[in-house]
Amino acid sequence: MNGTEKRKLLISKGWIQAVVIVFLFGFTVLGILAYKTYTDEPPIPGKVVSPAGAVIFTRSDVKAGQGIFLQNGLMEYGTIFGHGAYLGPDFTADYLHRAALDVQDYYGGPASDKAKQQTIDDFKTNRYDAACDTLTYTAAQAKAFDDLVSYYGTFFSQPSTKSGLRPKAISDPAQIRQLTAFFSWSAWASSALRPGLQYSYTNNWPPEPLVANHASADAVVWSVISLIALLGGVGLLLAVFGRWNFLGWHGRERTKISFRAPGEVALTPAQRATAWFFLVMAVLFLLQALLGGASQHYRADISSFFGLDLARVLPFNIARTWHIQLAIFWVATSFLAAGIFLAPMIAGREPRRQGWLAYGLLGALAIVVFGSLGGEYAGIEGWLRHNWQWFGDQGFEYLDLGRFWQILLTIGLVFWVVILYRGLSKRLKQEQVGNMPWLFFFSALAIPAFYAVGLLARPAENFTTTDFWRFWVVHLWVEDFLELFTTVMVAYLFVLLGVVHERVALTMIYLDVVLYSAGGVIGTMHHLYFSGEPAVHMALGAFFSAAEVIPLTFLTLEAWSFLQLGAVQEAGARTRFPHLWAVMFLAAVGFWNFLGAGIFGFLINLPIVSYYEIGTALTPNHGHAAMMGVYGMMAVGLALFCLRYIVPEERWSDRAAKISFWSLNLGLAWMVFASLFPLGILQLYYSVNDGYFYARSLKFLTDRTNVLITWLRFPGDILFIVGGVLPVLYLAWQAVRHMKPQVALEEPKEILFTEVVEPGGQAS
Repeated sequence: MNGTEKRKLLISKGWIQAVVIVFLFGFTVLGILAYKTYTDEPPIPGKVVSPAGAVIFTRSDVKAGQGIFLQNGLMEYGTIFGHGAYLGPDFTADYLHRAALDVQDYYGGPASDKAKQQTIDDFKTNRYDAACDTLTYTAAQAKAFDDLVSYYGTFFSQPSTKSGLRPKAISDPAQIRQLTAFFSWSAWASSALRPGLQYSYTNNWPPEPLVANHASADAVVWSVISLIALLGGVGLLLAVFGRWNFLGWHGRERTKISFRAPGEVALTPAQRATAWFFLVMAVLFLLQALLGGASQHYRADISSFFGLDLARVLPFNIARTWHIQLAIFWVATSFLAAGIFLAPMIAGREPRRQGWLAYGLLGALAIVVFGSLGGEYAGIEGWLRHNWQWFGDQGFEYLDLGRFWQILLTIGLVFWVVILYRGLSKRLKQEQVGNMPWLFFFSALAIPAFYAVGLLARPAENFTTTDFWRFWVVHLWVEDFLELFTTVMVAYLFVLLGVVHERVALTMIYLDVVLYSAGGVIGTMHHLYFSGEPAVHMALGAFFSAAEVIPLTFLTLEAWSFLQLGAVQEAGARTRFPHLWAVMFLAAVGFWNFLGAGIFGFLINLPIVSYYEIGTALTPNHGHAAMMGVYGMMAVGLALFCLRYIVPEERWSDRAAKISFWSLNLGLAWMVFASLFPLGILQLYYSVNDGYFYARSLKFLTDRTNVLITWLRFPGDILFIVGGVLPVLYLAWQAVRHMKPQVALEEPKEILFTEVVEPGGQAS
């Protein structure tokens, strides 16, 4: 190949066209839904008045209350519209239930049928006058608001830590009134009928018999259609792939593979720098796991951590904020390092000073990580009175870090893409845009691009709108584009290892993109059934999120075929395979993808289940199995693959990798099946039988049965941390302490570490 000739496209252009069509369709629909979000979000009235015209609260009060809610990290304590953390109540449901009881008492109490009906009428009747921008509360609702200002004042200003918050978390009467106004607005949106329709702005969520909030017809019908779509789609896919085995996994069963010993593989300066990335990753992983154990302990003994009043120094909302943020940080650190490590293997070269750029990125990452964690603590503790949303705690779950740190992280991710492009540029010039090197670059570029969308979620905007953009990050960034990047990286690993032909891997990537994106892009809306969006979001979100399970089913079956193929190849290899445990972690990704993202995800994505379940333990059950099971296992697997070449042979321990694999997987399974799943099923039962308000109350969460189930998780947590995380930290430390001497120039002629001999006897 000369300097100007490009390698031909390895697959049919039809695959590229299919991807373009899927993306255009998906994002066109998302654009329409974004428009509908802005036009159909629950209005925030300019003022809320009593029948006599006295102002109860204003729009500025609601927005200020939302700011207080976010600034104090209350979304990492309880929830609003069902989204947030799970120790505290859902404040929408909490206000609605307590206000309904108050209104019912005002009219005569629960013994009076007239009082019951009048309560329903008060809450269901939409008295918002758009022309005057005024919402009128009934006298009973106005009295309930004043009573609940007093109630929340007592709740948030109590001098103890018995609720899991810091003592006197919010004691300013003006702030309490504004916070109550925010809760009151969300409760009004959840009960008042949309103009011209027979359900509320939140599709009748939360379930609350006192105000006649029951599951809407949309929730039932679209649940049925989702099941039909899932069963039909899985059946069709299995039929197609049973009839035509066009992927061609078995094309290399007859090849002979020669794996170089890790000590013989040349390392570039940037690859050596990744050792420090993986050490930082392991430290963050350990901190995140410890904070997860502390957060869960609050559910077992809310006022004492083995005799220590932990909430005085580490309240639940700070512990959970850090737990969520560190999960993103340590996984992202591994992905960044793996990208830097693989780039010279893909390109066959590394430009000069690439190692220094890698160290610069690591330093910037450390500033963002520890700066944002410190800012979150200072913000929640109330030390930042001004600019808290910039340097403190922005307060959105998964986007807790202040906007300043959020912007810095986005810039850091862009800088990472620049590093990759710099390393890949010569190779990219030799390739057609649709080939694997370009897909590697494009999938990396999507990571900062879609993380940046989170900047559209602003604390001062309507909460419905902010949640819409927040879930572009939570779902699209995590479940679609990180999935794409991991698919490309794993495919490249298998190509470099000689397991599959590049054409086959490329076909698999395109198939993965088409199948995931067909459901995953529009499926983002399954998070937003009850956040104030119109019913069309539920319809499309339910249908397309069901389609997300279809590729998971297929890929699980293909993963099993792939592992069988790998066993055949390794048996025929001329040298020992050095990456058994890295590949085992990748196999675990397939299992947890199907169970955590597929089964557990589909369970709670059904609108009729989500209606009663959202914000209960089934949500973190899905979250832990999917986030740790998929991205966590992937991050550890990638780390082990890279570390195997950095750590000298005599210092490497397959035993440590083996212990980590079984401990992380068994610990996660224990966490899920001994605690989170049974807790979630129990909570779902009581939500349906006794009411959502009760199922989310501290009284229910801390009863004997729930506490016992929570304690059952303890052995799994110990196994996960001690047996799973510490060996990863040990191997990362070995890489830094005993880093293999540099044996490569900055532009080595040969970096590849596998030789494949085709049946005809020629190497490829």
